[in-house]
Amino acid sequence: MISYVQSVYDVGNDGYLDLAELKIMMEKLGAPQTHLGLKGMIAEVDEDKDGKISFREFLLIYRKARAGELVSDSGLGQLARLTEINVDEVGVGGAKTFFEAKIEQQLRTNKFHDEIRQEQEERRRMEEERVLRRQQFQQRAAVFQ
Repeated sequence: MISYVQSVYDVGNDGYLDLAELKIMMEKLGAPQTHLGLKGMIAEVDEDKDGKISFREFLLIYRKARAGELVSDSGLGQLARLTEINVDEVGVGGAKTFFEAKIEQQLRTNKFHDEIRQEQEERRRMEEERVLRRQQFQQRAAVFQ
């Protein structure tokens, strides 16, 4: 389920949460962070130093929280607390319901998320068209060489 939570905010669909995506996620969770705070959150779990949070690094947040290695009012501490659910108490079905309800609530009010995704799809489509036009041009130019 955690991967589903991460994927909702991974608007770039690259399997990582970057600074902008983490910013949106923290705002939606009701715990907005400063730019430096967000960078610090990423740095704390960024094992490969790529400046973004992979799924493995996302899970590291919860491992650190469980081990008591996060300051409770830090950005990562707030993230862990706001998205935490005790599967032992509610069961897997309860956890699934909890995350689905939270995500549904956030997506209903998240027109910005949809706009970003549409813009990214449009940019991708335009880039594909540009590459195709360039290939066609090169094919036509090859006739004259």
